[in-house]
Amino acid sequence: MASTTGGAARAALWVVGLVLTPQSAASAMELRGAGATFPAPLYEAWIEAYADHRPAVAVAYEAVGSGEGVRRLIAGAVDFAASDAAMTDAQIAQVKGGVDLVPATAGMVVLAYNIPDVPTGLRLSRAALAGIFLGDVRNWSDPLIAEANPDLELPSLTIAQVVRRDGSGTTFALTNHLSAISAEWSERFGADTLIDWPGIAMTAVGNDGVAGRVDLSWGAIGYVEQGFAARLGLDVAALENAAGAFVMPSAEAGQVALDAAVADMPADLRQFVPDPSGAGAYPLVTYSWLLLHAQHADASVGAAVRDFARWGLTEGQAMAADRGYIPLPDSVVDKGLAALGLVN
Repeated sequence: MASTTGGAARAALWVVGLVLTPQSAASAMELRGAGATFPAPLYEAWIEAYADHRPAVAVAYEAVGSGEGVRRLIAGAVDFAASDAAMTDAQIAQVKGGVDLVPATAGMVVLAYNIPDVPTGLRLSRAALAGIFLGDVRNWSDPLIAEANPDLELPSLTIAQVVRRDGSGTTFALTNHLSAISAEWSERFGADTLIDWPGIAMTAVGNDGVAGRVDLSWGAIGYVEQGFAARLGLDVAALENAAGAFVMPSAEAGQVALDAAVADMPADLRQFVPDPSGAGAYPLVTYSWLLLHAQHADASVGAAVRDFARWGLTEGQAMAADRGYIPLPDSVVDKGLAALGLVN
């Protein structure tokens, strides 16, 4: 069962907010970024390590959600942004000079749950997962859930959805998957960063907010990046994939999911993997993109942003696995480096 303790557990789940390198006060240049909470723990590690690589450059990143990061990039308020939903053509058209989309990392969205007296091992079929978020499956003892869990004694307890109330790339990843596995979800809601969730749901801001709410709420289920669930010791469900196998999130299962699709990555690097193939593939994976001004108003700042992104694509990938992310396939790194060559 997931712990419902407060202080110590919640203290371990930090919020990035505004992150500055230690050398920022004396730095000749400061780069401002904002966006997705999903990759924020990895970006914090990158920022700290990059300070040793380029002590004259301070990098600040504010984890405010993918939607807000895109808004700030369009408004010219940041030097770079980050999103787990990339950007649409319409959004890119609003940025003078255009935007380069660079996959910076990848990760898994997990379904974290808190069911008293139920050990780890919950399995969610595709029908059960869609039913929960459609509001049709409302109790943990529902036959649709019990069917895939014959060895678990599931309580008669109301399911409490925990969802994002801010514009979120993590929401996009989940709803893109739901659209792939449920015709009803696709017709009613589709894939989006902000959803008017059916039924009664608890809302929270950021991956950290959802994870914290699940930790404190019996009967809760919420969607978060794997590392956020791991830091609080939350139980996570095995999900049914396209091959009919129930797969737990793991670095290996995430890599299988990406490898199955990487050959089809388009030229603009906006690849979504809503329902990966392969018996061993974890079914809910997403890339997370850095969004860079293709023509930054200040050429020196643009070059510095490009250098930070290049460092993250190369040296920074070694930091991914230990923090719950999937290191990028070599071919994706190469495509990202090529895209950085277009940044002025």
